Amino acid sequence: MEAAGVRVPHTDDVFVGGEWRPATGDGHTIVSPSDAKPVGTARQASEEDATAAVDAAFSARGAWAATPLADRVATCAHWLDNVDRRAADLDVTWAVEAGMPLRHGKALHRFGTLASWRSALDGAEEMLRERRRPSELGDVLLRREPAGVVAAMLPYNGPVVTVASKVVPALLAGCPVIVKAAPESVLTMALVAECAQQAGFPAGVVNFVSGPVTVGQALTRDSRVDLVSLTGGHAAAQDVLASTNGRYARTQLELGGKSPAVILDDAPLDKVLRALVPGATNGAGQVCALLSRILVSERRHDEVVARLKSAWEGLVIGDPLDRATHIGPLVNEAALRRTEGFVARARQDGARLVTGGGRPAGLETGWFHQPTIFTDVAEDAELVRREVFGPVTAVQVYRDIDDAVRLANATDFGLSGAVYTADIEAGIEIAGRIRAGAVAVNSFGPAMSAPFGGVGASGWGRESGPEGILGFTELKQILVGAA
Repeated sequence: MEAAGVRVPHTDDVFVGGEWRPATGDGHTIVSPSDAKPVGTARQASEEDATAAVDAAFSARGAWAATPLADRVATCAHWLDNVDRRAADLDVTWAVEAGMPLRHGKALHRFGTLASWRSALDGAEEMLRERRRPSELGDVLLRREPAGVVAAMLPYNGPVVTVASKVVPALLAGCPVIVKAAPESVLTMALVAECAQQAGFPAGVVNFVSGPVTVGQALTRDSRVDLVSLTGGHAAAQDVLASTNGRYARTQLELGGKSPAVILDDAPLDKVLRALVPGATNGAGQVCALLSRILVSERRHDEVVARLKSAWEGLVIGDPLDRATHIGPLVNEAALRRTEGFVARARQDGARLVTGGGRPAGLETGWFHQPTIFTDVAEDAELVRREVFGPVTAVQVYRDIDDAVRLANATDFGLSGAVYTADIEAGIEIAGRIRAGAVAVNSFGPAMSAPFGGVGASGWGRESGPEGILGFTELKQILVGAA
């Protein structure tokens, strides 16, 4: 089929065992989030397709683990070259099926996909190098070995960058991977799978299936899957844990967030907004590390809120295929209704609407919602405690630095955060007090060339960067006694 002029092959197939084969699941209508109209159809994978993918990966396990690291790096590098050449096509397809603006896709490719993929390629040899140390019983060799078959569960809101942060490190570690893509990214992932095929991976080393929850469940419940790496929500995480705990399979969980942005009194607002606006609004709020809570002092509250209001109202909302667009639609009607529900309840709870709050004027079709700001939000309000995964931001007021840190940490989540200040050392000190896996100072992140992940309800494990490779390995000790 074609998506805005981009030809997307194999929309009725799965890529399993090094070849495209017909998917055997139900048909799936791809609907444009921009106008709620059908774009085309695709055939979803079935549970039987998922089992076939595990068969292929399990069969490839030994040979891929024994493949020299230099060859694994070269094949993954070839895959990256193919993906990079198709970057513009990938951005267009993602915009068509998930509503993500072209400018967002372009930025994520440059600062996310390329950064993560290249850092893993560059650091693989050092991360997997065998170490030798003396012990009281003789020399000890410390060796990193592949964890085994990996099921990588990818989200719709960043499928290509998640391939870079999750799938590539697993492959470099020597693990064969089954990629389970979300139905809202079936076209995008078909192109990525085609790039993998062209890279020349041995049969079964990397496999792609796309489909409903039952396909993911078939993967996570298969006893031959040694590690499940999920980027997703809490319901999916609980299902993964229930599926894997009986056999003690390893899990990595990158879940949601309610990340704070702390603006100190000395922070110059012009510089703050250059980083904070995209950090709080990208992807129409459908970003796990979104800076969805902005913490300001009592003294600067009115000034900051006025500047935020002006910045939010200056964002261009509309067609994701228009390069001028900052904010596209939400991915589907359910996401729009969820966002509208949060907004309605925030109003009922007494929060003050600063800007936004509904459908943008002139966009009567599609799943659009204005970027929205509330202030006067109670500490225990739903808007502070729960992830919206939509374009809604809460402003909270702190009394002093200790109170700002307290508010920043008053959440079950702990994925990301930011501190804005003219004093870099003070910013670093405060960042160290925030309970989160990644905190930026005068920027927004995380940096995809370094490992990231969450604490608390944001999950566990680290992915991306050279160190992300280690999460897909087992550390073996070989004790060498005297001859």
